[in-house]
Amino acid sequence: MIDPIPSTTTRRGTTDAAGVPASAVVPAGRRPFAAAFRALVALAALTGIVLDTIDSDDLGRLFSYFTVQSNLLVAVTFAWSAQRAWTGRPALSPRITGAALLYISITGLVFHFVLSNDSSGFAMTSERTPLESVANQLLHTVTPLTAALDWLLLTAPGGFLLRHAWQWLAYPLFYLPFALVRGALLDPGTEGRYPYPFLDVDLHGYDGIAVNAVTFGLAFYALALTLTLLDRVRPHLRAPRNRISPTGSSPLK
Repeated sequence: MIDPIPSTTTRRGTTDAAGVPASAVVPAGRRPFAAAFRALVALAALTGIVLDTIDSDDLGRLFSYFTVQSNLLVAVTFAWSAQRAWTGRPALSPRITGAALLYISITGLVFHFVLSNDSSGFAMTSERTPLESVANQLLHTVTPLTAALDWLLLTAPGGFLLRHAWQWLAYPLFYLPFALVRGALLDPGTEGRYPYPFLDVDLHGYDGIAVNAVTFGLAFYALALTLTLLDRVRPHLRAPRNRISPTGSSPLK
């Protein structure tokens, strides 16, 4: 998602230092492999949302889930990043791409360790249709894993700053009052009145929700700090240099 390699261009009709025509050299800023991978990530997120939409009879409830919202953000961010990698334009800000990574990581981790864990006390287990099962895997497993792979394998380290960690929490903090106000406006007993068990006022009361919010908020901040620190220490995986032009400054991707 973070594309550190600068874009360079060569005039038509000129040759490089090795005498190779400029038309035979791949533009240094373009990264076709990264663009294709990011387009697939965006497609996976969008496909999961579409499948859920087809199988849902309450779109308002569906789009109230953090899962769907975070996958929408991934779809937009990765499509935008793919376009910039394909055309050799400057990369998106790490503040944007890091936020998308954090939110989709939250989606995957909370689903697998909390919502699918009967011992967590907040499990959401139910029978799913085939479409729901496919959408569930795309939204909760495929997009978090592929977003993490893009960060680890296709980006340079060091783009995340410590101040980003707390800035990224703006959206999760905004989501809390959104979920509570939406639930308060719906009639008691409405299915999906609160999107997640740990935000269910009927079950825990507002005092219990406050405790849950602080607990999850601290966990999310710890995750944001972890991503930031890992981004500083992880190795920079470089691809082989352009063999067409020995003076090319970027890898062929």
